[in-house]
Order: sequence, then C-alpha cells, then structure tokens
Amino acid sequence: MKRATRFRLIISAAILSSAPWLEAQAQQQAPQSPDMTFFITGSGPGKGADLGGIEGADRYCQELAQRAGAGSKTWRAYLSTQAADGKPAVNARDRLGPGPWQNFKGEIVAQNVDDLHSDNNKLSTQTSLTERGAIIPGMGYAPNRHDVLTGSQADGRAFPASEDRTCRNWTSSAQGSAMLGHIDRKGTRDDATSRSWNASHPSRGPDGGCSQADLRSTGGDGLFYCFAAQ
Repeated sequence: MKRATRFRLIISAAILSSAPWLEAQAQQQAPQSPDMTFFITGSGPGKGADLGGIEGADRYCQELAQRAGAGSKTWRAYLSTQAADGKPAVNARDRLGPGPWQNFKGEIVAQNVDDLHSDNNKLSTQTSLTERGAIIPGMGYAPNRHDVLTGSQADGRAFPASEDRTCRNWTSSAQGSAMLGHIDRKGTRDDATSRSWNASHPSRGPDGGCSQADLRSTGGDGLFYCFAAQ
C-alpha cells in the first residue's frame, strides 16, 4: 500500500514539474505568421458588440496578433465611431495606415485604402482568414458566422450621429445597432449590399440588437477585422 502511494506521489510530482514545459510547448505550437498585416478575429471578446470601446477593440487585435507572432506591428480594429459627448466621429478607413495588407498566408487583400474600398479588393471567404489562418464559416454552413462588426458605410466612413450604427460606440451589449459586413461576400440576395464586406445590414435581435445572442441570431459572432497600421 505504501509503495502504491509513493508511486502516485512520484507520478504527480512529475506531472507538476512538466506543466511549465507543456504550457511552453502549447504556446510554441500556435500558428505563427509574423508578416501578417490583416486578419479577422477568430472569436470576439464574448460580450456582443461591447468591445470596451474602440480602444478595447484595438487592444484585442494587438493581443491576437501577438499570439500569432505579429505583435511588433501596431494593430487597429476596422471600426468607425459616431460623434458623441463632444467627441468627433472616427472613420474606420482613416485608422489603417497606408497598406498594402496581407493575410496569414501572405496573400495580398488590398494595396491601399482606396483599393480596399473598391471592387478590386481581394477579400473573400478564402482570403479573409483569422489570426490562426482559419476560414470563417459563412452562408451554407452551420453555424453561419459571416457577419462582421464595422459600424461603417461602404466607403469606410462613419454614420451620422442621428442613428446608432455602432452599438453606442462599441460599449453596449444590449440596446442599439451596429452596421455589419459579410465576410464571405454572400447574403440572402445577390446584390451589392449582400456582397458588401463592410456594410451589409444593421444588427438586430430580441435583446436590443447588440448582445452576443443578437449577433448570432443573424449569422454573426461578434467578430471584426484587424489591420496593421504600421
């Protein structure tokens, strides 16, 4: 009996001593892409459209990039904010730097800001990858996660302050509405709006439009685009 107890103690000690090594190995095994300058968050913070403001969204982009080996760059969330509390609106297009931007695999998705907001950009299901190089499931998949938070008009500029399109500037997980794009460039109709990567339709739902459940109800998951500004 004593011998069995001693054996269990030895095994437990060996497992505990190896824990830091196992953790380091897990971190080393995370997919790396140090040259990446564009990705979609593989998951959101989990509070619907409450991202902790635009600053919180930027931090989240930076954290995900760091895990993928691209943390030396300055990352910005592709989000607009609306004028409120004496502060001017912020246009998503003005936050991104000059470009060009490439995904996890090194594929160029846009050369510059104007190219990004033109029909010439290369954003699609196959190129709009996460920080781990994964594809986001869209129309035809279950679950469909193709809705992406932008709060922006098609040209990348903010909406007027008269109607909420940013879930109270990314601080609400209840009342409000956020403009969404379609990552896969597909919708229920074959028109320009349904194919828009950044301005397809506003969020909606029984909780008020900004909760995690609301975003999931229309085919989203609280995801957003991240770009390296420099």
